[in-house]
Amino acid sequence: MSEKESLMLRYILLWFVMLIIAIGNGVLRETTFGKVLAELRAHQLSTLIGAVLMGVFIWFVIHEWPPSSSGESFTIGAVWLCLTVVFECFMGMVLRKRPLAEVLADYDLLAGRVWVLLLLWIMVAPWLFFVLRSV
Repeated sequence: MSEKESLMLRYILLWFVMLIIAIGNGVLRETTFGKVLAELRAHQLSTLIGAVLMGVFIWFVIHEWPPSSSGESFTIGAVWLCLTVVFECFMGMVLRKRPLAEVLADYDLLAGRVWVLLLLWIMVAPWLFFVLRSV
């Protein structure tokens, strides 16, 4: 395995830490503010909290194991985005047995579902932190 492949494998494995962060964020939502806020507001607050937590983690990853180029940092974000979307679809359709239309409803920004903004953040953050680190 080349050094580049080894590094990409590291970034893929680090995505599992992001998965743990996301699950923890979901548990936080369901056990606290999700009980008192409307579902949409709880979703929005949870997405904001998730974005902050993911941002801190992604900053740490890019700081500790910097990509070799801005292109590589963008590739990392794209891989993390793909892994996240595949996982979400798997969770929704296979484990929760929700129809695809219901799973895709979480991507409806016009309905106030801001999940897609977190996905964009996951994709762009490695590149952004790489660029900021290089300045």
